[in-house]
Amino acid sequence: MSDDLRAVERWASTLLAQLTPAGQRKALLDVSRDLRRSQQSRIAAQQNPDGSRYKPRKPKAQRGTKNLRGKAGRIKRQKMFAKLRTSRYMQVEATGEGLAIGFAGRVARIARIHQLGELAPVAPKGPMALYPARVLLGFSDADRELIRDRLLHHIIKSP
Repeated sequence: MSDDLRAVERWASTLLAQLTPAGQRKALLDVSRDLRRSQQSRIAAQQNPDGSRYKPRKPKAQRGTKNLRGKAGRIKRQKMFAKLRTSRYMQVEATGEGLAIGFAGRVARIARIHQLGELAPVAPKGPMALYPARVLLGFSDADRELIRDRLLHHIIKSP
């Protein structure tokens, strides 16, 4: 993924050099907003950047409690990362030098665990579990095209 990021960065930096600093910031802000929307829709569709589906949640099995995820209804239909993909937590930052899309606050830890597939406690002071890697932030082919189109739009539009 870092090679893809470097290739996009090299290509975009030559195009952005043609703009004024204010134009660069505006172009990067537009690209970052569109990229965030793309990431949010991909997370809502429960897909990795390569198009594969996220691994589903494991069924919650505890003695003496109700199996809420096994029941038909609202909880079963609820998708993973519903709050995590909102603009409140998935934030963008654009400056003249570059753009950044990431998670803010305490949810950044949750996002990192799922992005990398790490070992983490299921609940505070609870048992540890190895979470499968579910790539929340990443470049798909459509994202690369989106970046290209938005940057070209700004280059053509600028005086």
